[in-house]
Amino acid sequence: MNDRATTLLQGRREKLERALGCPLSVPEPASGGELSESERDHLRNAATDLYVTELAWENITDEEQVEGEPLAELAFPGFLAFIQGLLLEKVMPDSLAPANPRPEIAEDVVKFLAERVVALQDAMGGSDEGDTEQRARDLAVTDRLLDLVLFRLHGVDPADVEGFRDPASAS
Repeated sequence: MNDRATTLLQGRREKLERALGCPLSVPEPASGGELSESERDHLRNAATDLYVTELAWENITDEEQVEGEPLAELAFPGFLAFIQGLLLEKVMPDSLAPANPRPEIAEDVVKFLAERVVALQDAMGGSDEGDTEQRARDLAVTDRLLDLVLFRLHGVDPADVEGFRDPASAS
């Protein structure tokens, strides 16, 4: 992860801690053993593919918007469900498999999203090729998605940090 993405992520977590008034909880890794590198790659790639697919679909349909802004909560339902599944700690009593949370994969996804925000910021400041308005929407929705994944990773109820919002800048 590059320095700007690391700084973005660190700043976002610090701001979230200030909004909560306490340190963020760090989820416990699964007790079922470590994933192999190929399993970890598979889960990271699944998250990346969901992000790309759902962003592309939102760009095609422009369905999930409020006041002209894309609403990440609605634009990325599969992606957010995938993240929730990675962090699942309890299952129904009749479940055939125990809960097996994988916060380390969710952390990898957070890093990916931070890198995407930085790349989209760079694209906004770059040449005039392409649709600037589209890149701005992609940046806004990816930035919000980063917040939503951080909330889930650290077990934060969005209502507890209602004023928390760190809009991405183009610089």
